Amino acid sequence: MEPGTSSYKIILGSSSIARRKILSQMGYQFTLMTADIDEKSIRKEIPEELVMALAEAKANAIISKLQTTGNQERVDEPTLLIAADTAEAILQRLPVGDYLKDAEPTLLITSDQVVVYEGVIREKPSNKQEARQFLKDYSGRKAATVGSVLVTNLKTGLRKGDSDRVEIHFNEIPDEIIEKLVDEGITLNVAGGLIIEHPLIFPYVKDVVGTIDSVMGLPKDLTEKLLKAVLYNDEK
Repeated sequence: MEPGTSSYKIILGSSSIARRKILSQMGYQFTLMTADIDEKSIRKEIPEELVMALAEAKANAIISKLQTTGNQERVDEPTLLIAADTAEAILQRLPVGDYLKDAEPTLLITSDQVVVYEGVIREKPSNKQEARQFLKDYSGRKAATVGSVLVTNLKTGLRKGDSDRVEIHFNEIPDEIIEKLVDEGITLNVAGGLIIEHPLIFPYVKDVVGTIDSVMGLPKDLTEKLLKAVLYNDEK
């Protein structure tokens, strides 16, 4: 499936700048939608199940928004909506108004991510103090990101997703670097306060077992696989 020649549109169901950047790097053109959900109301003890549930909730919220929006943009080609957060493949019928009438399928993609440190799930820091402690914990140790991608075909209801885990090992991070990151405020916007692509923190990353794009929130290979799966009902 070549991005440059594909006859479909993509809706990225995320406000993440990093995910927008990754999807653009993959060669796709897309529009954006966001889901208004109470993430704290969704709790799971297993990180893969949590990111899956959050991706589903975001996808369902966007579908509901599409169903109730009267000025939907008409599409003559398949549209993909990317939701990044699922630990298992899902099949479900989700009829979405006018999208059912389109000659080609419309696909929805959504996403979510958490950090796991010493077996504990970490979401976005609630304040700078917590962000500071998170970063201090990572210094000289390791943490993992668990993210998911969920893709829903709005015409057929076919929904598939999966999760991806990456382990990050850190060298000692100087206190002054941690303070600079915390002062910027950017750590409050990412799971676990972890943003390894930032030029301040990247020099202290010792090893990444997995891909950087997954750590940033949208694993490229998994996303491509799921897009193909819901377009062609491919079980591979």
